[in-house]
Formats: sequence, C-alpha cells, structure tokens
Amino acid sequence: MDIILNNLVILPILLPLATGALLFLLDDRLRVAKSTISLVSSLLLLLIAVSLLKSVDANGSVTRTYLLGNWPAPFGIVLAADRLSALMVLLGSILAICAQLFSLTRWSKAGPAFFSLVQFLIMGLSGAFLTGDVFNLFVFFEVLLAASYGLALHGSGPMRVRAGLHYIAINLAASMLFLIGVSLIYGVTGTLNMADLAVRIPTVAAENRPLLEAGMGILGVAFLIKAGVWPLCFWLPTTYAAASAPAAALFAIMSKVGIYVLLRLSLLLVGDGSGASAGFGSALLLYGGMATIAFGTIGVLASQGMSRLAGYSILVSSGTLLAAVGLGLTQVTSGALFYLASSTLTASALFLLIELVERARIAGADILAVTTEAYGEDEEDLETEEQVGIAIPGIMAILGIFFGAAALLLSGLPPLSGFIAKFAMLHGMLAAQMGAIPASTWVLVALVIISGFAALIGMTRLGISTFWTSLEGAAPHVRLVEITPVAILLSLCLLLTVWGGPVMRYMDATAAGLSQPQQYISDVLETPRIGVETGGEAVH
Repeated sequence: MDIILNNLVILPILLPLATGALLFLLDDRLRVAKSTISLVSSLLLLLIAVSLLKSVDANGSVTRTYLLGNWPAPFGIVLAADRLSALMVLLGSILAICAQLFSLTRWSKAGPAFFSLVQFLIMGLSGAFLTGDVFNLFVFFEVLLAASYGLALHGSGPMRVRAGLHYIAINLAASMLFLIGVSLIYGVTGTLNMADLAVRIPTVAAENRPLLEAGMGILGVAFLIKAGVWPLCFWLPTTYAAASAPAAALFAIMSKVGIYVLLRLSLLLVGDGSGASAGFGSALLLYGGMATIAFGTIGVLASQGMSRLAGYSILVSSGTLLAAVGLGLTQVTSGALFYLASSTLTASALFLLIELVERARIAGADILAVTTEAYGEDEEDLETEEQVGIAIPGIMAILGIFFGAAALLLSGLPPLSGFIAKFAMLHGMLAAQMGAIPASTWVLVALVIISGFAALIGMTRLGISTFWTSLEGAAPHVRLVEITPVAILLSLCLLLTVWGGPVMRYMDATAAGLSQPQQYISDVLETPRIGVETGGEAVH
C-alpha cells in the first residue's frame, strides 16, 4: 500500500506533462476536444492532490517519497511530498480548473496552445513543490517560467507585450542568479539534495562557510525576485494587470512559489540545527517583507484601476508571508500558511471578477470618477435630475456581492477566512515571543493592520465608482461558465472559514514539521529502493 501511495508523488508531474504534450499535437481548431481533455486532466490532478494530502496527513508526520530511476538518495533525484507540498499542489490544481473554465468562452481562442501552456505551467508548479533536489528545482522553475511567458503574452496587445517582455527579462536574470547560487552551494557541499544539504551544512569548515553563505544569499535573491520583494517588485503589478484574466488568476500562485522555497529552505538549511549558519538571512526576510507590505499598501491606496489594485494586493500578501517567514516562529508560520491559502484563492477570484466587472465600465470611468469626486457635479444637472435611485441589474448585484466578499477577504475583516488568517498570525507574533516583544514585531503588527484598512479603502472606493454611480455603461454580458469559477474560489474561502478549526490544525502540524525537519530528512535519505533487499527482505 505504501508503494502505491508513494507512486502518487510523481503523478502530479506526469499527468500535466502528458496532457500538455498531447494537446500541443492537436490542431487548435479542435477547441472543444482540447478543452475537454485539459479539464478532465485537471480534475484528475485535483483528485490526486486530495489523495496525496490525505495520505501525508493520515498517520502523523509522513513524507511520501519517490526515487527517480530507483537511484538511492542522495545520489539520485528524489521527489518528496509532505503536508506543505501537498497543500501547494492542491492549490495549483484548483486554480488551474477555475482558470480553464473561465477561459472557455473567450480567452482560449485568443492565441495558440493555451491549454498546453496551462498544463505545462501546472507541471512546473507541481514539480517545484514536490522536488527534493535544488537543481531539479531549477529545472522545474524554468519549465513553469517558460509556460508563464506564453501565458503573459497570450492575447497580444501593446500593453500586454510590453509588460510580458519586462517580465521575461527580469525572470531570466533571476534564473541566472539561481544557477550561480546553486553552483556555489554544490562547490562547497558536494550535494544538491535538500535533505542531504541539511545534514552537511552544519559540518562545513569555517573557511568555506563564507562561500556557502554567498551561494545561499544569491539563491535567496533569485527567490525574492520571484516572490516580489521590494525593491525588486516593480514588474509584478504591471505584469499581472496586463495579463489576461485566466493567466493572472494562475499567476496568483506564482509569487507563492518563491515564498514556498524560502520557507522550505530557511527552516531546513539554516534553521536552529544548522550550526554557524543558523538564522542566515532571516533579518533580510523580515525587514524586506515589511518594506514590501508598506510599498504594496501605498500602491493599493494610489491605484485607480481594479487590476492595478489586485496586483499591489499580491505584493501585500507576499510581504506579509516573507515577514512571517523571517520571524521564524512556529505559531506565526501556521497562521501564515492559512493566510497563504486564503490570499491565493482570493487573489485568483479577484482577477477573474475584475474582467467581468470592467465589461460594464466605459473607457476612462476611473478617471471620471476621480474628477467627479474632486470637482463635484454641475449644479444645473443636480437641479434637473430627480433620480431617487438607480436600478441595479441582476448580474451587477451578483458581481457586487462577490466584490464585497473579496473586499472582506483582502482586508481581513470578519467573518471570512482572511480575518482568521490574520488573527492567527497576529496572535502568534504577540504570544510566541519570550519576554519583551521587539519593536520590529510591533511594526509588523501595525503594517498588517494598516494594510488591511488600506485594502478596505481601495476596494470600497472602486466598488462605489463601479456599482453605485451612473458613470457606467450597460450591464455586462456574463455567462454561467465565467461566473462559476469566481463562485467556486470564493466558496472555498467560505469553507476555510467554516472548517477553520480542522484547517488550522493541519497548518499547525505543517508548521511544526517544517520547524523540526528531522523526520523529513530521515524519510528522504532512508527511502528504500524498489526490488533491493533491505535487512534480509526485498522491497517490492
């Protein structure tokens, strides 16, 4: 039974890889067949992700491993699934299904190979979350980035092409830093297996440690670029705002890949048991995260367009998570994981919702709204108009309800999951400190609260100009297949609220396993080879 469960680990990589290759060979005119195959594959991936999550959480702290080529660790490449990686694969599969559903009416026809690009992106994401090898992580990063380049440019248009080219250039530079950092780490330690690195780093000689930490620092900068830390984040709001709605919805998890790797490696390689390198880079993560929250908050308040506001909201969530990782407190990490799940689902829903809402907006509506607010309406118009109220079409009412739910989630107000996540983080920051609470913690608490109020102000301002003024055109034409993904994502946030207790227990267990990685290390390094005798018995 364990062999069958361990084989689940490679399926989230093989399934989208095979599906993407098959779809690439089919003619683009066979849109119905391609969309059906892609959606069925993504639904199967969702079932696999749920099964994987249940298997790693069934019997305490379990890490499912798969030896590629049946080579023993650390000499061969190992895939490893624990609670954190299973959670991230599940999130990726959910976003893939929702983005593809939304694209059926329009965006899948706007360019070639859309569904193949989605499948290759999911394959790269799954591989990055499941790999136990740093160089293999680089390979999967390049796969998902290559697919994301196509999705960022999907649909063409000057603004999209310009933002997409900037995105490509910045990520190519980050990939070069990634490769340099990996080379330095391998030159010092002689291994790139994550578990084996955790064993060897404490024993690195003092004269080699500066080179090791230089490699880890360069590697960290590459991840920070992908996570959108300030001041390396100026590309992110523009790229996300310019991308098509389904691509932006998928990109909501892209910045979380860098955060996932930083969380994984910071606790595994430079945690409490890493000798002289313990805590390396934690201060940079903390203060860089706080600077990112401040920058994102200013952007949210200054944004006059919904897409820009959503892009800056991604920065606020990235900064919050980076600062939480920098604190290195288990209680804060568990709340941050809850926040990661909630904010990713919310951001994805918001990007899809924005396109539906903006179909009803006349060109320049945001500027007109600001002008009206600054200079007021003409007095003669006020005298002649005797409107008591404005009739709101049914679809606008539904979109308004969804927009209000997204505003509550982004701002962290009760009763939805955004509030639970922020409350858990803030409680962890204040309760887990020994003795006097540092000034940096108080600053972080203030930034998290202020960023929530800023999101509420920004969303309320845009909501009023969209749903409560007469500056808009006709009600948008929205199909059921387009509104369904938004409803699914927001319903999942509601389920996170209703099941807050069980979900929080899962996050607590995940954070505890990350902070004490001995079980992960032994599970990876002691993975038995199939068909090789161990202790007198053959493993089948």
